[in-house]
Amino acid sequence: MQMPAALPLAALENAAEFLPRHIGPDATEQAHMLSVIGEASRRALIDSIVPRSIARQGAMQLPAPTTEAGALAELKAIAGKNRLLKSFIGQGYYGTHTPGVILRNVLENPAWYTAYTPYQAEISQGRMEALVNFQTMVTDLTGMDIANASMLDEATAAAEAMTLARRSVKAASNRFIVAGDAHPQTIEVIQTRAEPLGIAVVLANSREEWDAAIEGDYFALLVQYPATSGRIDDVASLRAAAEKAHARSAAVIACADLLALTLIVPPGEWGADIVVGTTQRFGMPMGAGGPHAAYMACRDAFKRSLPGRLVGVSVDVHGKPAYRLALQTREQHIRREKATSNICTAQVLPAVVASMYAVYHGPEGLARIASRVATYTAILAQGLKTLGAPLREHASFDTLSLHTGAVTKTIAARAVSMGANLRIYWNEYLCISLDETTTRADVELLWKVFATDGQAVPKFADFEMGVDTLIPQALRRASSFLTHPVFNTHHSETAMLRYIRSLSDKDLALDRTMIPLGSCTMKLNATSEMIPITWPEFAQMHPFAPADQLEGYRELDAQLRQWLCQATGYAGVSLQPNAGSQGEYAGLLAIRAWHAAQGNAHRNICLIPSSAHGTNPASAQMVGMQVVVTKCDDNGNVDLADLKAQCEKHSANLACIMITYPSTHGVFEQHVKEVCELVHAHGARVYVDGANMNAMVGVAAPGEFGGDVSHLNLHKTFCIPHGGGGPGVGPVCVVEDLVPYLPGHATAGIEGKVGAVSAAPLGNAAVLPISWMYIRMMGAQGLTDATEVAILSANYISARLKDHYPTLYASGNGHVAHECILDLRQFKDSSGVMAEDVAKRLIDYGFHAPTLSFPVPNTLMVEPTESEDLAELDRFIDAMIAIREEIRQIEEGAWSREDNPLKNAPHTAESLLAADWARPYSREAAAYPVPALRRAKYWSPVGRVDNVYGDRNLFCSCVPLADLD
Repeated sequence: MQMPAALPLAALENAAEFLPRHIGPDATEQAHMLSVIGEASRRALIDSIVPRSIARQGAMQLPAPTTEAGALAELKAIAGKNRLLKSFIGQGYYGTHTPGVILRNVLENPAWYTAYTPYQAEISQGRMEALVNFQTMVTDLTGMDIANASMLDEATAAAEAMTLARRSVKAASNRFIVAGDAHPQTIEVIQTRAEPLGIAVVLANSREEWDAAIEGDYFALLVQYPATSGRIDDVASLRAAAEKAHARSAAVIACADLLALTLIVPPGEWGADIVVGTTQRFGMPMGAGGPHAAYMACRDAFKRSLPGRLVGVSVDVHGKPAYRLALQTREQHIRREKATSNICTAQVLPAVVASMYAVYHGPEGLARIASRVATYTAILAQGLKTLGAPLREHASFDTLSLHTGAVTKTIAARAVSMGANLRIYWNEYLCISLDETTTRADVELLWKVFATDGQAVPKFADFEMGVDTLIPQALRRASSFLTHPVFNTHHSETAMLRYIRSLSDKDLALDRTMIPLGSCTMKLNATSEMIPITWPEFAQMHPFAPADQLEGYRELDAQLRQWLCQATGYAGVSLQPNAGSQGEYAGLLAIRAWHAAQGNAHRNICLIPSSAHGTNPASAQMVGMQVVVTKCDDNGNVDLADLKAQCEKHSANLACIMITYPSTHGVFEQHVKEVCELVHAHGARVYVDGANMNAMVGVAAPGEFGGDVSHLNLHKTFCIPHGGGGPGVGPVCVVEDLVPYLPGHATAGIEGKVGAVSAAPLGNAAVLPISWMYIRMMGAQGLTDATEVAILSANYISARLKDHYPTLYASGNGHVAHECILDLRQFKDSSGVMAEDVAKRLIDYGFHAPTLSFPVPNTLMVEPTESEDLAELDRFIDAMIAIREEIRQIEEGAWSREDNPLKNAPHTAESLLAADWARPYSREAAAYPVPALRRAKYWSPVGRVDNVYGDRNLFCSCVPLADLD
């Protein structure tokens, strides 16, 4: 192409260069797609879909787009405003070394970070093996029977443990005893979670208070092990407390440090029933609070009530071991208002990092790291004693506490001036925590902090022969751990690299193929967006560092909140919720607290349409609300007549309605403003679920058309990757009068009328730069373009497939929003084919399946997003049409209902090698149903997994090698 002689500088500088990199179809492709749909322009399409009554009246006020390099430079300047001092704060967050082979090949690898939650087991075997390694690591280190596949953070895991205990024990009490020496952020989140449920949290801040409390009435007690001050209680007293609790039919919960558990007696050996904690120090940077994978383990009696996700071992159709998500009845879409927790409570990518850290180091390596930390702590203690520092004497692993009284702040300030952060505890104590990154020079620096003028500072070289740790013999671990070969094999970088690659090769992620999941918005996670998450200025910050050291994060927080307000039309935003489920929860807490402030604490009815996301009723239950389900009409819209009747019936006690917009059925309902006005007329608030915000940014704003509260999914609309099922961020957005009821965080000095919902004040702070980069590079028009192209792509798929699979719900003109529900229900009678069979057959074509049987059984919900180009959209459409022709073969009798490519899918390479191939279709039809697959073929590592077998034979640890042959 010949360039003109001169171009304006703006065209040459191309500030909007990122737009065509994010948005897949170019102008020519979009014109073709519009012609297929039957619309003259993209504007005409949007005007025909989005009700004019809710259309935005003005553009979002956002900075003009900038280039990838420009955005990175701007964000680097913001990051540089953080002051990165050496952290000795501890409190559940520690320096750690992420091994380079794990950093580059897991944390920074799109094969891992762009994967989806492993609901489709056959194409998720690699990440599920990593999660089984995680579960095995946790059960081994804690001494418990079973563990789940991660949770959000230690504080929320402790809160979940509280409710798990409440529903699992026989004790009738509503009192929950918590040791006052637990991490303060954990106590705060427990208190937030307990209050709506009527649970009385009793803090025992001294030995006397603890001894008195455990002699009383309670359903569970919680201890920090080691305590936040560093103290490790002796096993005899812990075992005695557990015996007292069990005699009262109560449970014992331990918040335990996994690295410490390589050296000290695990909680399972002294009577704990539930153990929770964080795996942050297993290779995940502090990141100002997250993302980090928490864990939860329990004894066998509690396993059927274990919250979150659990990966189990089953078999495939060939009788070979295969992984799958176990106990699927806990899925909130099934249990809905009867849900006891929310399954969207996982941090899969950080869990994979932690499991790989354990695989790479093995039991000996972990014990060596822990022993070094414990030994350095003992050396630090000896040096402080020689200096006359007021050291408190107690068993310790990595943390020392000093009773510094009136000079506490003076010493802390002296440490800061020397480049170190200590922790002020209860105003008159200083705590010092060491970690894997602590050096000899660090210990000598700490001695200098406490040395008075003229005092000789100890020399580290004097301790060259080592010293005994501060862990008494009676507390030392004797039992083995991590004995499975996977933890004792891959210790060279070559072996580790190949192991990681072997697992990622088993999976399908966005780096290989379109993932057309409806409701989950699997869009591009651009490389430039991902780069900043491992910058030290963001990654190495402690969440409770002094506020003046977090200036960069504060600016990032303020800008991102302002931009999200522009996108949503709301007045205030909190970024603290570290998952969409947490955002829902925080939003409902705000509504509940607002009603209470108005003298209407009795308002506890939450109306939820039958089409809503299953997270909604689960979240409502968690804030103590009573769910009333309202009807939908035949078109999937909210039934206004039934809604009016329910509002009138419950008017005096009505708290809110939770709606999803566009609807879960993939349609912009015409009467959404009427719904909002009706609910407001009864004194209640409107919660608009932001899961489908990718269809509204720049087009409509929930804060403008009647919403009072929404949560967003930054891991959907704003490009944070799903990471195999986490991390996520779920900001909660509110109108002006609800701003005072956004989550506070007293531990971080942030006051609020509602307590903390996450352990850290900014939740998963380290991934916020991803969304910042996305908005900064797109600008207002770019974000609007993305929304419109997402809607265009969904309508293109719906139009091209309408003669093969009718779209179940649409607006009056036949159009959909950003997703379409393909109706497969007729095939059950005509051929015996179910939606699950089509989902599994898509694997043979190299695709992740769309959302299966939600919100309507035996359907597929497709959401292409704006980031897939026309060629990929057509490849998916061609695959679906080819599968329809395969179904026709069954309908016409060429293949039997029981023996056909759909019922036998996915086909493994090994199964095609069988000498006695006796299928009514050829091997070629099984493996290469379309010619393009001959050039690039994904092979499922296992055949179809038997879910029933897995639930009946629950096994959730590493598979013995003998069973893998």
